[in-house]
Amino acid sequence: MQKKTKLILVALLPIQILVLQLLKNVPEFIESFYSTGIFPVISKISRYIFGWIPFSIGDLFYFFLILLLIRWFYKNIKRIKTDTKYFILDVFSTLSIVYLVFNLLWGLNYYRVPLHQTLSLGTDYNTEKLIATTKRLIKKSNEMHRQLDFHDTIQIESPYDHKQIFKKTLNGYQNLAKKHPNLNYNPLSLKKSTWSLGLTYMGYSGYYNPFTGEAQVNGLIKLHKFPVVSCHEQAHQLGYAAENEANFIAALATINNEDEFIQYTGYIFALRYCVNEIARRDLDTYRELLKTINPGILKSYKEMRDFWKSYENPFEVVSKLFWDQFLKANNQSNGIKSYSYMVALIINYYEDQPF
Repeated sequence: MQKKTKLILVALLPIQILVLQLLKNVPEFIESFYSTGIFPVISKISRYIFGWIPFSIGDLFYFFLILLLIRWFYKNIKRIKTDTKYFILDVFSTLSIVYLVFNLLWGLNYYRVPLHQTLSLGTDYNTEKLIATTKRLIKKSNEMHRQLDFHDTIQIESPYDHKQIFKKTLNGYQNLAKKHPNLNYNPLSLKKSTWSLGLTYMGYSGYYNPFTGEAQVNGLIKLHKFPVVSCHEQAHQLGYAAENEANFIAALATINNEDEFIQYTGYIFALRYCVNEIARRDLDTYRELLKTINPGILKSYKEMRDFWKSYENPFEVVSKLFWDQFLKANNQSNGIKSYSYMVALIINYYEDQPF
């Protein structure tokens, strides 16, 4: 790359940042022009190109990218002192390209209209509504637990393997798209991550690769959580970048699935968020409600807590801190804490309709 070209790219970096700051003020434009206009085409093309491949191209992409970065730094480390100016020029010109490609392929979705506005939902709720919705979710979750022919005290195991769950997720989105056309999902591009162990140590259940459009799911997580995580990553493929919104869509996609096991995973997923919110507001009510949840469901929650606890390490803290800052830098002001916003979406969406 010529020096002049590198200088232009470096100069474009602050311009890109400024443009994105301005785009924050026009989410309607992003929604109509990019998120429901250009991006669905980009996403579908990516899924058609890479979706049929049985392994994750995105995983390989990041692997070789890391190798190239290590090789480049090894070969150029001396330039930090001997040729500092041009070393910095190389770094920031490359960052400028990556930043541009990332935003064109995916990142602009962080600036779209919030989901509660497109669904005409409120964002406020009181503790009374929270408790009422939680009780409804407990009743439904307990019923689904029994419908699957399990005793109240028995933890439900998945009757499906990873590939079967991937295929079954399509049904939930097909049903959901009848009411919300923007949630129409096709073709399928879900894969177990090759680096599932690394994802686990970092504390992640899956990730979306914006450069290949693939959704990777951590193959080590428990199968009762697998459908929800799969649907969460599919929501990202549909252009819902905010983690709280992807969680909410994952809950809807699993709850609207015709398969009873997939439904069940969606109900206990939504229930866990609501119960945790009650714990933050009213511990006495939380303890009382906990007694009404089937022990088999609580065993599933404990299994996931024990799973993540067994992989706790200092690197996870650093990883989560980085992700929190990344979210804040991309128009999610509450960072990781914004995940709790899903509770408001669940309460207001189901306020006037049955589960």
